[in-house]
Amino acid sequence: MSEGAPRQPMIFDLAFLTGVPDVTELVFVRHGEQDVTSRQGGPVGDAIDPPLSERGVQQAALVGERFSTENVHAVYASPLRRALETAEQIARHHRLEPVVMPDLREVEVFRDIPAEQSAIDFLGRSLLMGIRERMIHEKRWDVYPYSESSFDFRKRTVNAIEAIIAENEGKRVVIACHGGVINSYIGHIIGVEYDMFFRPAHTAVNVVYAGHGVRALQSLNDIHHLQTPEGSFLSH
Repeated sequence: MSEGAPRQPMIFDLAFLTGVPDVTELVFVRHGEQDVTSRQGGPVGDAIDPPLSERGVQQAALVGERFSTENVHAVYASPLRRALETAEQIARHHRLEPVVMPDLREVEVFRDIPAEQSAIDFLGRSLLMGIRERMIHEKRWDVYPYSESSFDFRKRTVNAIEAIIAENEGKRVVIACHGGVINSYIGHIIGVEYDMFFRPAHTAVNVVYAGHGVRALQSLNDIHHLQTPEGSFLSH
């Protein structure tokens, strides 16, 4: 190789898309903390779409500032308020409008329970406690009755993200969504069977590269923007 000539990609460059041209960078950002103070134990319909809490608004502003000096070509968002409000704080620094994709919404747990009823009233305390115990160990959405299945959730989220990749070859895009969505797509590309194999913090940054038929995980749960001179804004 002559001096000054570009280095040819090696095997691990190709496997993990490092130093390879025309790669799409997917930046998954979990939404900021949601306001759940008046919703815990209440009707299931009230828990679907809460806004950001006061701390969540601060977290969204901090992650927006983090990306304010970086090149972002597009911002996508779940339609749920906590994710869309987070996306707006990132997009505004780049004079972008978030592209809302309904299939980026969070897994629909207890979606078939009447919206005006609570899960504990509909299922009973014993069954609900048993379901929670199963989820702790199995980490699969299928343990929840009256809910979206693990298969259907992964199918819609993976398809939505692959559509984003198809539209943004070689670009850097931010996807503001949910912990379940992030676990679904990353679990799919690394071959994890758990629906939740890690817990992203609020506004944590997770990066995947995509291109040339390869999907490569780059980083998980980056929260350095939440550590500020005024203190930590970390929450889960």
